[in-house]
Amino acid sequence: MLEKEIERKLVKEVRKKGGLCIKFSSPGLDGVPDRMVLLPDGILAFIELKAPGQKPRKQQVRRMQQFEKLGFRCFVLDNMDGIGGMIDAICSS
Repeated sequence: MLEKEIERKLVKEVRKKGGLCIKFSSPGLDGVPDRMVLLPDGILAFIELKAPGQKPRKQQVRRMQQFEKLGFRCFVLDNMDGIGGMIDAICSS
């Protein structure tokens, strides 16, 4: 399974919840997560997508920790089975 396939499924499932799953890039700020999930009622989370079994790079981990210190939820997603639970966790925040 490719990262791109997981990403497509994530986008589809977020849309079903009435949200947006926006590709996120920030020139000049290395290690930002791949996607921003925006859900109704002002819910925002950041998602780093990986191929199954792959782990975020050190800079990506540091950036997610920085975002979490600011109060934002960050997730690493490396399989399709985790999408539903992750969206539920985002909604419960």
